[in-house]
Amino acid sequence: MPEHVSTLQLIGVAVLAVAAVAWVVVVARLTRLLCRSSAGAAGRRPVGVLPGLPHQSRIGPAAESVELTPAEQDAFAGLVRQLGHR
Repeated sequence: MPEHVSTLQLIGVAVLAVAAVAWVVVVARLTRLLCRSSAGAAGRRPVGVLPGLPHQSRIGPAAESVELTPAEQDAFAGLVRQLGHR
């Protein structure tokens, strides 16, 4: 044991090394599990609706529009021309 390193520092390095090894093992197992489950999922038919979720509508809110006066249309056209020249 080196003289300039405390026992607490050596324990800390050992704990970090064990944690790193455990992390690598867990990530490897999860990766293998995910690869196996995605390969097995290719033969299954897709699930249509999940029973725990409420029904979702496919249409959005109604579109809103506002009629502009001729002066507002001219001002908007001028703004578009200004921004187009930049």
